[in-house]
Amino acid sequence: MEFERENNKSSLGVLALPAVLAEQEGENLSGLSDNPDKAIFAVRENGTTCLMVEFAAKFLVPYDVLALNGIDLITEQASFTLPRGAEIEGKCGSTDSEIHISWKNNAYILRIYFSKEFREKGIEVWKVNKIQFVYDTSETSHFINAYNPGKHTASTHKLSALVTPAGRSYVCTAQQTVTLISSDHQKGITFSMYDIQIQPFDIASDFIFSAPYKCITDQREHLEEILPLILGLILGLIIIITLTIYHFHLKLTANQPQLPRDRSMYKNM
Repeated sequence: MEFERENNKSSLGVLALPAVLAEQEGENLSGLSDNPDKAIFAVRENGTTCLMVEFAAKFLVPYDVLALNGIDLITEQASFTLPRGAEIEGKCGSTDSEIHISWKNNAYILRIYFSKEFREKGIEVWKVNKIQFVYDTSETSHFINAYNPGKHTASTHKLSALVTPAGRSYVCTAQQTVTLISSDHQKGITFSMYDIQIQPFDIASDFIFSAPYKCITDQREHLEEILPLILGLILGLIIIITLTIYHFHLKLTANQPQLPRDRSMYKNM
């Protein structure tokens, strides 16, 4: 952790006291999750959680291998997940925050950047404004026989994702996918997250997310789940009302005098 010091001398030649920045550290909490695919990472400032992410993630990374003829190049796909034992670094700010997740001795580094902004009617929101992924194709557990192996960086362009009202955490069970463009001949890297809960600002309690804000996909799926139940209740209510009206109708008609059906009987009336 680096600390900046300002050594400013006053007009009297007295050395000013050094300015001490807030200490920030990353912490891996993945052992608390029952899901073996899900990771939980936190950034803490002066012993208090200021950023926390919880999700499962997977990567699909294209890379080149030499064909059997020794001349042509073939594109293969490396597929792997985010390991729970990754190392964490991060920075927290009032309007900008970021988390860096690395593994395999920095052969892989995932950086997620967050920012706050005001939108229509003065509503304050936070969002993911950039995702960057550094990967090394010389790492042979995922990249087999890679041609011209080395480090590459893939980044998003003008990203605005996971937009959430300020003071709340983003929650989404459904998969969210982002495409990153790599420095390796502009190849497209697919980064997917699911079972997500993220909050980069305004965490009120240590290690505890604030009130959840469900993603649109989850809201739609929830509506699709409860819609048949709502329609069933409405249909049942219509049937009950219809039967009740019919029952009262039968009671009213039963108490009225019945006119004879034989017309000859009208002469005696």
